[in-house]
Amino acid sequence: MLIASYNPKSTGDTMVVIMNQDTPDQQVTIHDDVARIFDSETNTTLGYNFLKTSAILPEIVNDNGQVALSHAQIKKFNDYLAAHDFPADLQFDEEPRFVVGYVKSVADHPRSDHLQITKTKVDHNQELQIVSGSPNMRADIKVVVAKIGAMMPDGQIIWPGELRGVESDGMICSGRELHLPHAPQVPGALILPDDYQVGAPFNFDQAQNLFN
Repeated sequence: MLIASYNPKSTGDTMVVIMNQDTPDQQVTIHDDVARIFDSETNTTLGYNFLKTSAILPEIVNDNGQVALSHAQIKKFNDYLAAHDFPADLQFDEEPRFVVGYVKSVADHPRSDHLQITKTKVDHNQELQIVSGSPNMRADIKVVVAKIGAMMPDGQIIWPGELRGVESDGMICSGRELHLPHAPQVPGALILPDDYQVGAPFNFDQAQNLFN
């Protein structure tokens, strides 16, 4: 997994690259203009902060928010890491994080009167258990699923978790949570038309037509 974010208005010329979920025992090592965040017990890299990003990737200076890094850009970052005594461990990640899902089944949460446990298909051979609090949740609908590693428009990252003791591996999104123009500003899953293909990447630009 690789999530890259560049917000020059709030963090200056720093690109934040996240590779793994934070752990309680983490440390930071800084060499020149890059900081490595890692698990102190396993030495697993959790992420990097590139403090002078435009010196490595001048083409991204007009970006703002989450950045989809190309193979060539990943190589430039890895070359920079290797030159500064860090492991060159960034890997290209093209897996879509927002996809069309199909809710196969819905069951009541045993410890909540408003949460429900869904079995949701996100491609032909992958089914996720996702706990949802959407008041309009039901079986046999198509929805937008934020998979593990997705960065929501507000900056929240979707990690594996539990809701009141029940495992949840992803998030079924509302139009409001996706910051879609003209989406109703109320709770509730965004229910997609039946012609959307399960497992396909969710097209944010195309989705603007859903509320016309």
